[in-house]
Amino acid sequence: MIPNDKLDQIIARFQFVEAKLSSGVSGAEIAELSREYSELKPVVETITDYRRVIADLGEAEAMLRDPDMRELAEEELPRLKEEREEKERAVQLALLPKDAADGRPALIEIRPGTGGDEASLFAGDLLRMYQRYAEGQGWKFEILEEQQTELGGIKEVTARIVGDGVFARLKYESGVHRVQRVPETESGGRIHTSAATVAVLPEAQDVDIQINANDIRIDTMRSSGAGGQHVNTTDSAVRITHIPSGIVVTSSEKSQHRNREIAMQVLKTRLFDMERQRLADERSADRKSQVGTGDRSERIRTYNFPQGRMTDHRINMTLYRLDQIMQGDLDEVIDGLISDAQATMLAEMEG
Repeated sequence: MIPNDKLDQIIARFQFVEAKLSSGVSGAEIAELSREYSELKPVVETITDYRRVIADLGEAEAMLRDPDMRELAEEELPRLKEEREEKERAVQLALLPKDAADGRPALIEIRPGTGGDEASLFAGDLLRMYQRYAEGQGWKFEILEEQQTELGGIKEVTARIVGDGVFARLKYESGVHRVQRVPETESGGRIHTSAATVAVLPEAQDVDIQINANDIRIDTMRSSGAGGQHVNTTDSAVRITHIPSGIVVTSSEKSQHRNREIAMQVLKTRLFDMERQRLADERSADRKSQVGTGDRSERIRTYNFPQGRMTDHRINMTLYRLDQIMQGDLDEVIDGLISDAQATMLAEMEG
């Protein structure tokens, strides 16, 4: 049973925020209150639904004492008890601690792992899979930095994704993605196993990370395209080295000013992610959640092309519709990962 005083506090806070917004606040305060209002509203609606069912259940139980209404009450009670369980779980999920970064844009970085040219081609396939998924969600997908191989694969790519709930839905994609298929370059028809790594990082905001100018070195270079061919004649590419951490970020757009902006944003995001990982490691030193978002060396998924099969090893989910998945149909597996993470959090809270 969920404590009523906790639910009362949430409703009271929502009513306070609603009243403040109606009173005509302005500037930074209205932005902060609007964000809190949009977060609290679905929680309050879920609580209201739950309390409505509790009230209906009480009325039905009272009807049992009335001989004329007893039969009707006995018919209604099983349905209401089942609905109460559903609504109670919905409230529990709504009250789970939120990751403050869930609503942020995300950077996704994809790199080939073991497997040579085939790994680079698979990295390109993953890029297109996420691009199609983003388009289906109505998100904006912008490639910030991309280095291609001569065969059209990916040496390294960084993209920025903007939209509602981007990081919340993509954060479980971080890890090693393994592919099993016959490469186009394989004349004997043998199945090869290759891999690519994916990292999904919540985009840093200016308040998250302050970078000391003395801690970075900025170099300009000549931009180069696929296969090392020089596509720009000006020294427009920017490389920023963060000396304390050793992180190196490059950006190769045509505008040097834009490159500096992009590289600094990527650097801040990587440093912010490092700090999030450090805090997460401290919190989870004594426990390990089933679905991880931190260990980028963890093999999380296998894409088996001969069998048309995708398996997510963290939740033992196997789907035999690989073609659709590679076209960006990822909702089923992402929903499964989110549900598993929520169930783990509920179990930890109840334990």
